[in-house]
This record gives sequence, C-alpha cells and structure tokens, in this order.
Amino acid sequence: MDRLWGQAREELQKIVGADSFSTWIEPLRLTGVEDGTATIACPTRFLSDWVSRHYSDDILKVLDRMGGPVQRLSFETRSQTARQVAAPAVKCPAPRPAGEEELAAPLDSRFTFENFVVGKPNELAHAAARRVAEGGPVTFNPLFLYGGVGLGKTHLMHAIAREIQIRQPEARVLYLSAEQFMYRFVQALRDRTVMDFKELFRTVSVLMVDDVQFIAGKDSTQEEFFHTFNTLVDQGKQIVISADRAPGEIKDMEERIKSRLQCGLVVDLHPTDYELRLGILQSKTDSFRAQYPGLQIAPGVLEFLAHRITSNVRVLEGALQRLFAFASLMGREITLDMTQECLADILRANDRKVSIEEIQRKVAEHYNIRLADMIGPKRVRTVARPRQIAMYLSKQMTSRSLPEIGRRFGGRDHTTIMHGVKKIEELRSADRSLAEDIDLLRRLLEA
Repeated sequence: MDRLWGQAREELQKIVGADSFSTWIEPLRLTGVEDGTATIACPTRFLSDWVSRHYSDDILKVLDRMGGPVQRLSFETRSQTARQVAAPAVKCPAPRPAGEEELAAPLDSRFTFENFVVGKPNELAHAAARRVAEGGPVTFNPLFLYGGVGLGKTHLMHAIAREIQIRQPEARVLYLSAEQFMYRFVQALRDRTVMDFKELFRTVSVLMVDDVQFIAGKDSTQEEFFHTFNTLVDQGKQIVISADRAPGEIKDMEERIKSRLQCGLVVDLHPTDYELRLGILQSKTDSFRAQYPGLQIAPGVLEFLAHRITSNVRVLEGALQRLFAFASLMGREITLDMTQECLADILRANDRKVSIEEIQRKVAEHYNIRLADMIGPKRVRTVARPRQIAMYLSKQMTSRSLPEIGRRFGGRDHTTIMHGVKKIEELRSADRSLAEDIDLLRRLLEA
C-alpha cells in the first residue's frame, strides 16, 4: 500500500504542482483499497472536504491507472467520526462553488531572489527577506514589508516561500492573500468547521499573508487573525506580512493588531530611483534576448525609459515587453524614435501621474515627520505646515478633486483642503525659504 501511494504521490505532484501538493496532498495517507473504493486518511475534516471537492478527480485517475479499478474515494479523519465519500469522478464530479479560489495562492516561478534587482530603495527589504528564507536564526518576527504598487513586495514574498521550500522540503509554508484568509474563515463559520480552520493555520511552519490591509474593518476576521498570529509567534513559527502602508497607517485596523505587527521588523520598499530602474531594465533586456534573438537596441533607449517611466516596476517591465514584441514583429531596430512612437500612451501617462501618497511621503521625509502624523489629527505647527504643503502640491500636481484629497488626508473636509492650499499660496509669495522648499519638492516628485 505504501509503495502504491508513494508512486501515486509522485504523479499527483506533477499534476497539481509543488505548492498545492505540499499543502493538500502531502498530509494524506492511503490506508486501503477494497471493492473499488480507496480509503484515504486525512488529519482534519476541513482538509478532507477541500481535497474531496478539488482533487478527487486527479487522485482517482492516478490510483486507477496504477493500482487497478478504483471508482470511489472514502475520506476518513483521525477521529474516525467523519467520513465523506466522493462520487465517481467522471459520472458525478463534485460541484465547485462559483468563483471559489485555492486557499494557498500559487507561486510565480519568475519571482526568485536571483532575478530580483537590488538597489538602495529595496536593499534592506531584500536582506531581511533573504535572512528569513535561509532558515537560520531570525531575531525579528514578523517581517512586515510595505510599499506602493509595483515596488517588489509580492516578488520578495514569492521568493521567500520558494527558497524555504527548496532549503527545507519538510517545512509547511502557507502563502495566501488576506482576502483568501477571510474567505476561508467565513466559510468555516458557515460550515461549522472553525476548529479545522484553526488547526490548519496554526500547524504551518511559515505563514505568509499578502495585502493584510484587506482585513481592516472586518472585525471577526481580525479577531481570528490576531489569535492565529499570537499562536504562531508563541510557537516560534515565522510570519511574513505585506501591505500597501505601514501598520500604524492602516485605517480601521485594531490597535492590538497594529501593535503586534510592529513588534517585528517593519521595512519600507521605497519608490524606485533612476539607478534601480535602469538596473531592472538591463536585467530584463538580458532575459528578453533569449526570446527575441538578434534584436538591436540603440544606445540611450534604456536610459530614456528609466528616466521617463517612474510610476512602478510593473509599468516599466510592461513597456519593455511591448517594445521588444513590437520590434520583433516589425523586424526593426529599437531606436529612440521608435520607442517614443510605440510607448506614446505610457509616456503621456507617466508625464502627468504623481500620486497623493507619493507627495505625502516625500513631504514627510523632507520635513522629518512621521507619515502617520501627516494624515493624523495633530495640529502642532511642525506637522500642520508640512501637511498644508502636501495638500497644496496634491492640488497642483494631481487631477484629484478636493474631496478626494481630503479623504487621503485622514478624511478631512474639502474646505480644510481649500484653506491649506490658500494658506500656502499666501506664504509662498512672502517666504523665500518656503518657496524654495516647494520648488525642490516639485522637482523631486517630477524626477
């Protein structure tokens, strides 16, 4: 029986992939085959329900091919109190609810440490991620990565998970989005399988949750996340979290969760600078040459793209991919003129796109104040004046309405924004130092 299941497991890993296999198939054991029914032991009812709905067809096909006629699967939990029989795969497939997703998010094979381009804006995040992935002693838990869209958070998360799986095949690494965590918790409440849910999440070696800001405002989900977090930390299990902002800046997140998230290492992935963008373009160009051999790139093209496309790395990579595809199809050398023609829409969008968040961050850095104070209620002059400058730049450099700007500044009324803008306009004409600060900030944001 062990030999049969061992062969079946090898085939199932090829079919479902290493990540899903580790989470869902690895814990299973084949205990017997009798009268066309294969009996499979599962650690929990939750696991048996999930495998029955999603992997019955694959398991049946593999067992039938290797061990003789198998038409049905019988799932047993350790307690022997629950048994679920999956109907024959071809005759009556188990229904799958519309829109249901896998619990463990699939890992992207492109996101590895080897192809992560390191520069000053992300070097600390990269070093911390490496330390966690190496599996040695880690003095911080959790590792909290935050930053804007397209700055490398997800890349590092995938790289950590993949590296741990390579270095520690026995480790149970669970990587998922906060939305998936919430969905599975709500389903467990509905199905009255909360204890199975708790057991699944609290027996992993490494828990990785992407976009944790999603659970803000969801009280029950926050409660369960808090207890799961505490249990894993108390057991010495590693936790890696990502979000679009620092823990203290996530609105509607419970204070006790913010406090726990801040007790580890909180690392900001800063917006890319020119050198990092150029390095990314050069790295991607080397990999693209394997797909488009023989293409020629005129001098100065990559430098031009690194200077003009500053929004985020995804847009930068997408622009380069489009450029290579266009040149390959047209059989032309990639020149500066062709680049401007092919990427006209992206270049126009980047010419005018500066986000309110970027303005807030840059102003906070310039005046050495906390970003949380920028959008918070403090009215002391050392905070209020930079806040008004950020409001002024947001009005001048973005197309956002006053109510929208107010929402980004901690839910302030549009009349407050109008007052701040007007105040800076008055001071700018009378205060040379303030005017120079504003001009410098504008140049930094437009660079």
